Amino acid sequence: MTTTTSEPVDVNGPQPDLKRVMGPKLLLLFIVGDILGAGVYAVTGQLVGIVGGMAWLPFLVAFVVASLTALSYLELVTKYPQAAGAALYTHKAFGIHFVTFLVAFGVICSGIASASTSSKVLAQNLAGGLEVNGWIDDAPGTTTITLIALGFMVLLALINLRGVGESVKFNVVLTLVEVTALTIVIGVGFYAMTQGESDFGRVTTFDDSGDKGLFLAVTAATSIAFFAMVGFEDSVNMVEETKDPERIFPRIMLTGLGIAVLIYMLVAVSVVAVLSNDQIADAPEGGALLEVVKVGAPDFPIDKVFPFLAVFAVANTALINMLMASRLIYGLANQDVLPRTLGKVSPHRRAPYAGIIFSTVLALALIVYVTSRGESEVVLNLSSVTSLLLLCVFAVVNLACLILRRDRSTESRFRSPGITPAVAAVLCLFLVGPWADRDALVYQIAGVLMLIGVGLWVITWATNRGVRAKRTGFRDIDHLE
Repeated sequence: MTTTTSEPVDVNGPQPDLKRVMGPKLLLLFIVGDILGAGVYAVTGQLVGIVGGMAWLPFLVAFVVASLTALSYLELVTKYPQAAGAALYTHKAFGIHFVTFLVAFGVICSGIASASTSSKVLAQNLAGGLEVNGWIDDAPGTTTITLIALGFMVLLALINLRGVGESVKFNVVLTLVEVTALTIVIGVGFYAMTQGESDFGRVTTFDDSGDKGLFLAVTAATSIAFFAMVGFEDSVNMVEETKDPERIFPRIMLTGLGIAVLIYMLVAVSVVAVLSNDQIADAPEGGALLEVVKVGAPDFPIDKVFPFLAVFAVANTALINMLMASRLIYGLANQDVLPRTLGKVSPHRRAPYAGIIFSTVLALALIVYVTSRGESEVVLNLSSVTSLLLLCVFAVVNLACLILRRDRSTESRFRSPGITPAVAAVLCLFLVGPWADRDALVYQIAGVLMLIGVGLWVITWATNRGVRAKRTGFRDIDHLE
């Protein structure tokens, strides 16, 4: 176990304690809203290409892995109710500053990759909405879609630079929009089934397009579907703003995961029942859900509205991701584990402008690089980078949960059953391996992103002289964010 080596530094002046405003209902909406978003739009079509009509199964398996990991998070968040999340648990378990940094920077990179995925999905849906409403004649090409995605990332940076933070009430509205959009897909799918215009039998059909066999095909699909289940871990950052978190967090987090996977499975059933394999293959990447609305309800103008609901929902995901990334960069810089320049805050807006600019530049470079390497699988590769990084982080958190059970100084009000954390760690590491059939590009991108972090760590170590006892040591890990 480790303790802090010096008094925490109050960077922005004295601040009051966070107000505990979130009860069970608001917390549930926050968790559901954080999980729902770009994931289901981004990966559903890809899942059908791997396992055919059983696209719902990878969502279910991903839910099991995410839920087992969520149990570890619940044990830890009720034991250490601070908002620093995975980095805090890693630091308390292993006490190695560099390992803590790698976990924290991995979370940052996953957020940047997720926002980049969202920007591409948003661009596809925006273009689809413009086309279906007759506002443009033809679907834009790859270059135009990429420019829209890049422009959206710049817009997010401008919003963040104005100091826009998370609002629980605004999150309620966005969550309702997200649920409405996905409910439309489910409603259209089941309407088509009642009209005899679908093939429900495909839901139990396994199509092994890659000759992998059921086990390896589901493994590969689950590693992709996991992108749609992430977000639950962000809720631990709201622990200091939740009423009686030790009591309500466990049941609300698990309920939120359950609601999300139920929606996802119904969406997957709607997609495979309404669309043929050829229709799914011909849909723009990330556009399978829009295609369901077009084909399943041709007599209703829902398809003219749906793309813009999807844009709104996906934009919310990206905004949260970039807020989180810039906030963590700011925190790491003020902990003296990243160059202090990255901790600069604008004097009037109090926005961490250096962290916002740095994370935005990384996101722009990521979009351009992945697009240049493979125009047809940009969304798939970006989402896979997110999943890969978070699976590694989750494996560490699960191991930390086992180790921290020996810490008797603080008791947890929730305990993950038996060796559940060990099982979750093994499953996370299994989904990281090459048998998950990721493109080698995914591992390369994740590696380069982490190497950028290590390079910044080395620069910090070399430039911090004499001011701190530890040149790159966390000074106040409990208040990393």
